[in-house]
Amino acid sequence: MKPVARITLCKAGTRLRGHGREGGKAGKLFPFMLFLFLSASLFSPVWSIATESPMELVRKTSTRMLGVLKDEREIIEQDPTRLYDLVVDIVLPYFDFERMSRWTLGKHWRRASPEQRERFVEEFRTLLVRTYGSALADYADEKIVYLPMQMKKGDAKVVVRTEIQQPGNLPIPINYSMYEKDSEWKVYDVSIDGISLVANYRTIFSSDIRQGGLDKLIDKLASDNEKLLTTNQESG
Repeated sequence: MKPVARITLCKAGTRLRGHGREGGKAGKLFPFMLFLFLSASLFSPVWSIATESPMELVRKTSTRMLGVLKDEREIIEQDPTRLYDLVVDIVLPYFDFERMSRWTLGKHWRRASPEQRERFVEEFRTLLVRTYGSALADYADEKIVYLPMQMKKGDAKVVVRTEIQQPGNLPIPINYSMYEKDSEWKVYDVSIDGISLVANYRTIFSSDIRQGGLDKLIDKLASDNEKLLTTNQESG
């Protein structure tokens, strides 16, 4: 029986961890769900129509996205940059990285200069894309369960709840926190097995900033991103 995946905090530039070994399934669940959820625009322009509920959008596009991951599994394994380009071109417009960055840095965001904010947003976004991108294709065969969503007419914030089924183990809950802005739904946080992505990185980055300052953190993220890109290119 496979170990039940559970999430723990991780250092910047490393994967979220699951029980049993570093880089297990739990470490790959966030990128899979992030990409699957946000890639709706690849197939359906109604992503920008807020009259359709986030749950309907997720449910309708999931099957299609899983099909793409299955069909292009070998291509993506051979050339991880193909997936990175797809994420950048299709996914990122629907993910509010600036809001995530602001919440992740907390008081340090308020103290940061415009240049520091811009650099941090860019490197934080790249960190997520490159750290997790090459793992997405591994989840084309996973089953997703969509849980009832509590949403009233006029709600500007919602949580879409899903579960990843693990044969022989407990399901892993994946929750998406979304808000509506200018008739578009955007994700500003993802919770995996009760662990908030924003809270996770806020703890890590706050510690790093206390030890070396914001500029040092940004430089470290940039260095880690470059190493991850090189590693993934060599493994492709």
